[in-house]
Amino acid sequence: MPETEHEPLSDFIREKVAEDLRTGKYDGRVVTRFPPEPNGYLHIGHAKAICLDFGIAEENKGVCHLRFDDTNPVKEDVEYVDSIIEDVHWLGFDWGEHLYYASDYFEQMYEGALKLIRDEKAYICELSPDAFKEYRGVPTRPGKASPGRSRSIEENLDLFQRMRGGEFKDGTYVLRARLDMESPNLHMRDPALYRIKHAHHHRTGDAWCLYPTYDFAHGFEDSIERVTHSLCTLEFEVHRPLYDWLLNALEVYRPEQTEFARLNLSYTVMSKRKMLELVEGGYVSGWDDPRLPTLCGLRRRGYTAASIRRFCRGVGITKVESLTDITLLEHHIKEELNRTAPRVMGVLDPLKVVIENYPEEQVEELEAVNNPEDASAGTRQIPFSRELYIEREDFREDANRKFYRLAPGREVRLRYAYFVTCTDVVKDADGTIREVRCSYDPATRGGDSPDGRRVKGTIHWVSAAQAGEVDVRLYDRLFSTERPEDVEADGDFKDSLNPDSLKIVRAKVEPAIVAMTPGTRCQFERKGYFCCDTKDSTPGQPVFNQIVPLRDSWGKQAQ
Repeated sequence: MPETEHEPLSDFIREKVAEDLRTGKYDGRVVTRFPPEPNGYLHIGHAKAICLDFGIAEENKGVCHLRFDDTNPVKEDVEYVDSIIEDVHWLGFDWGEHLYYASDYFEQMYEGALKLIRDEKAYICELSPDAFKEYRGVPTRPGKASPGRSRSIEENLDLFQRMRGGEFKDGTYVLRARLDMESPNLHMRDPALYRIKHAHHHRTGDAWCLYPTYDFAHGFEDSIERVTHSLCTLEFEVHRPLYDWLLNALEVYRPEQTEFARLNLSYTVMSKRKMLELVEGGYVSGWDDPRLPTLCGLRRRGYTAASIRRFCRGVGITKVESLTDITLLEHHIKEELNRTAPRVMGVLDPLKVVIENYPEEQVEELEAVNNPEDASAGTRQIPFSRELYIEREDFREDANRKFYRLAPGREVRLRYAYFVTCTDVVKDADGTIREVRCSYDPATRGGDSPDGRRVKGTIHWVSAAQAGEVDVRLYDRLFSTERPEDVEADGDFKDSLNPDSLKIVRAKVEPAIVAMTPGTRCQFERKGYFCCDTKDSTPGQPVFNQIVPLRDSWGKQAQ
């Protein structure tokens, strides 16, 4: 990892861990866990939690568990388990032998539920979810007791055991905690602890039809694994009283839950439910669509694990909800690729240029720098000939003084090649410019003039005869509004999808680009950073995903 990734971090959670170590609160142990539910793919928000959980363990010579909270077989799948394992590994973290599943503890949890029933702290409720919402009330109005609250211990035990035996249909009964129906915290108004689900589980098969809720399982798992610091995002703060109550009622080891603000990123959504809508509705091509903030989508687009880790360090850990501008994420990948990515030339919107005074059959090899930030990257040879392609936007027939690229009578530098001057324009019958005619100065080979003559514009190009053709995907923001989830107040969040978030062009590129293998990252000079797609590329037919655009850094362009 770069040195910046080893610089000490400071935030309220790290300060708390340091104080616990100083006082010997957990006998000098630091045990954290990352507990995903296997019901979707991880996204950039999860990366923040992963970096925190594994980072704190690593910084304090502790351990971090990877634990799957697989308590809802209706929504879970081994596909998600495999993808989560791949994503966490890809980010650069390892849990060693500490891979766990909630389903490892189903029997212990069942015994814990029996204890709550025997201690009159839980009961069987026959109310449907909708009916219980009415009984539960609202924060400003107390709830009322479920009819099941009056059942005897023996009746509750009998029903619960029969629920496990598969005697009842889904929704017939649930096990509820006996708490306070007048609590201002709705999560403490007799929350559900177990429910019936006749569904095949990806690990336990059909052994169970009775499953714990997340609220019941979450703390119990932390206790069984003797976690010291249970780190959650702020939406779980209102669940903490229940977390503590359950562990006290079960009379087991009790970790401490601490909450932090989740990551919110502009121009995208961070809800797995909303992402699932986009995937199932065909608004994106899948969970790994490069426009999504999923880790597999970011990886396919070309983001590196190191850039995401640095981004997560940069956003920090606080208790305050905020919106992080997506340009901060883009900054970190640009910073890395500026140092590491080879430069190549590709023309996304080709316009032919004919150099009339250049020999017709001649092809020469010119030397080009692979990366000006890294001398060890060396140079490469690129072909130059009489006919070239340039970007259509790099030519204007009617150019003002602030346009420094090619125009009639104007001289510009062709990157690594020669000075050329526009002498004529060839148009189609409808007036569309089909071809630009130029002359070149042979004395300016390599892009320098021996007489000290200077030009204000430098443009990139590819030799027409030797150019390859590749599909290039150009990406814009997935949503046209900064906070698409806010749209739901007045309509559907999908109403703010950006219709121009993806544009595919057929680009002309230098020969080296056609030979690139999937996963290769490069900079198309003056255009941006791109990655050879790992899914759709085939030998000799690569497809490139735009990682981030690049502002012109060496050729002066008009705005």
